[in-house]
Amino acid sequence: MTTDSYSAPWPRRLRAGARRPTRLFSRTAQRVIARPELIGVLAVAGVLNLWGLAINGWANTYYAAAVRSMSTSWHDFLFASMDKAGLMTVDKPPLALWIEALSARIFGFHPLSVLIPEALMGVLAVGLLYDLVRRRFGRIAGFVAALALATTPTTVAISRHNNPDALLVLLCVAAIWFFVRALEDGRTRWLVLCGLCVGLGFEAKMLVALAVVPGIALAWFWVAPRGRIAAVRQLLIGGAAMLVVGLAWPLLVMLTPAADRPWISGTADNSIWSLIFGYNGVGRLAGQAGGPGAIGGGAMFGGSTSPFRLLGSALGDQAGWLLGFALVAGVALLLSSRLRRRDANTGWLIAVGGAFATTAVVFSFASGIFHPYYVSLLAPFTAALIGAGVGLILADGRRARVIAPLAIAAGAVTEAIVLHEWSGQLSWALPVVIAVGGASAVVLAVGVGGRVRVAVLGVALAALFAAPATWAAETIGHATNGTFPTGGPAAALDAGGPGGFGGFGGRGGFGGLGGRGGFGGRGGFPSGHSFGRGFLGGGGTFGPPGGAPGASGRGGGFAAPRAGGGSFGGAGAPRAGGTAGAQALGGPQAGGGFGGGFGGAFGGDTASLQSAIAYAKAHGGGTIAVESQSTAAAAILSSDADVAGIGGFSGRESSVSASWVAMEVASGRLRWVLADGGGGFGAPGDTRAGSQAAIEIVEKACRADTITGTSGSRVTLYDCKGRASAIRQAAKAATPATRAKAATI
Repeated sequence: MTTDSYSAPWPRRLRAGARRPTRLFSRTAQRVIARPELIGVLAVAGVLNLWGLAINGWANTYYAAAVRSMSTSWHDFLFASMDKAGLMTVDKPPLALWIEALSARIFGFHPLSVLIPEALMGVLAVGLLYDLVRRRFGRIAGFVAALALATTPTTVAISRHNNPDALLVLLCVAAIWFFVRALEDGRTRWLVLCGLCVGLGFEAKMLVALAVVPGIALAWFWVAPRGRIAAVRQLLIGGAAMLVVGLAWPLLVMLTPAADRPWISGTADNSIWSLIFGYNGVGRLAGQAGGPGAIGGGAMFGGSTSPFRLLGSALGDQAGWLLGFALVAGVALLLSSRLRRRDANTGWLIAVGGAFATTAVVFSFASGIFHPYYVSLLAPFTAALIGAGVGLILADGRRARVIAPLAIAAGAVTEAIVLHEWSGQLSWALPVVIAVGGASAVVLAVGVGGRVRVAVLGVALAALFAAPATWAAETIGHATNGTFPTGGPAAALDAGGPGGFGGFGGRGGFGGLGGRGGFGGRGGFPSGHSFGRGFLGGGGTFGPPGGAPGASGRGGGFAAPRAGGGSFGGAGAPRAGGTAGAQALGGPQAGGGFGGGFGGAFGGDTASLQSAIAYAKAHGGGTIAVESQSTAAAAILSSDADVAGIGGFSGRESSVSASWVAMEVASGRLRWVLADGGGGFGAPGDTRAGSQAAIEIVEKACRADTITGTSGSRVTLYDCKGRASAIRQAAKAATPATRAKAATI
């Protein structure tokens, strides 16, 4: 008998099999322990991402509500339904929500079970980036790159949030990490794994995941370790893996009959391809209804498009601090390698630099809906180039005399621009950068070697990293919740910081539009403009210039015709017209969330919807349809209510058809429709109608029940039980304009 473990008796074989993962774990642990710098940077990322995480409550309540529904129904899980009736999906693919929903199933539905997986994704991305840079440029370079990523403010913000961006960043970093492994041995399996990661990134946030593909494809074809013909074949295999994984869920949705799945949110035709290529595709790049033009400028959407957009007040403080250093490092790598096929840096530079350039150009000129936290995808590529530049400086003393001063000076310039945009914040930083950075640049230009060069470069980097790291660290001192997470101190954003856009329920976000250059922030609308009561803050006005508090709380309110509605709060206490957002949602109070519980902002005030829910329960139950998914989300989180939004996120993105409403009524998945005629959230110039046309037909076909709430508010609830045929007949009898808006499928 041989001594091979597979010919040994079963107990021996089992013991041998058990030892293999143990040995693998032991080897991995030994490698990590042998690199204390990696342990240190992972610890930094862990603290920034996890410390006081509970303060964020449910973060983005839109996705948190979907997780609640998905964690209780495998049908809702599969199709990423936001409501437990399975009527409408969220407006993104499901991968990130699948992870959160599985965590909620295992650990229970709680803010931390939703947020901790995202925080750990951020830590893992930092670790992968370390190795991605270390493999080509050494341990110090890997450490600098990882530290740059871990201390980028937007990286901290998205890692403490439940938007899909933390997963997107992790998967894009992993794709390039596998590509770097492929450069080392030329094996096809690494390209297959690279393609799998890009495909999974597509399942996390659709087309934006493809930003890494041009650089990877060009790099592999150019370097071609096994020849150009083999390179093309390998790229096709990797591309096939990407397509199989990336298109799996869209094809599942396409092939499932409409009657057996939810409506695709964000579309007018219930097509997954419209969501991919329209609302989340070309519309984000070339502009779309409800985008920057609807608001009149674009401050809410990352600032005006230009080559310098990434350094502007909306985006610069999120990921633009050290762009100058990264650009100089990229050019230095280009000149030193001269893109020679046999230079080991060539493939690395084309892949990483290609991802950096593609993302930077797209983000600089995207004229559709674009939010500041999107630049989180640029952060790892910026950090990788910074690390590579450090590695190049340390490896060649002669070149360091030119590269180091230029990189430090460029980093200081871009950091000074960001600090200028946020004058009054971090007042100590600019003198430190100028004095320490300038002195270090002079010393390195003169020429020093060995440990002295390492020490001087370290001092210069410490000066450059101090401001963004401080900005990132201050993110953990307050709630980073709402729809649009941003990094930085609460004081700056609550004061109406310049340029950008806070977010629904986040610091200075809607509740009102006062932070990061929204309405009421610097350059926003002046005070004294009131548009009714209750919209995004009960009875609010636009805040005064500079972002001082308006009538509805920090940053001023944004009013519209709703009676007594609550607000999407910034951090803090209850607003007039609604209870404290986080209390209404069952999460920690800090951070606001939906100020009115589930009312005000996107259709129907809190008391009215509560009354409607109570009435429906007392009269046979069934799902209540409201215009906005945001309204439905708050109700789902606060009481697990059977409420569904049929007009999309704000009530204006999804134009459901009357025939679809009739079909859902006939199936029993939908019974009630709450119609207040408000049409959901309507920013100035936003002409999208959402589900209004279909609801107008419901008003003609279904029985109206007028409900008086405990606060005296009155709301009309339409009972559609048994009225499917009447809805179809009403649609046929509607005016041509109404029929066009509510066209049958």
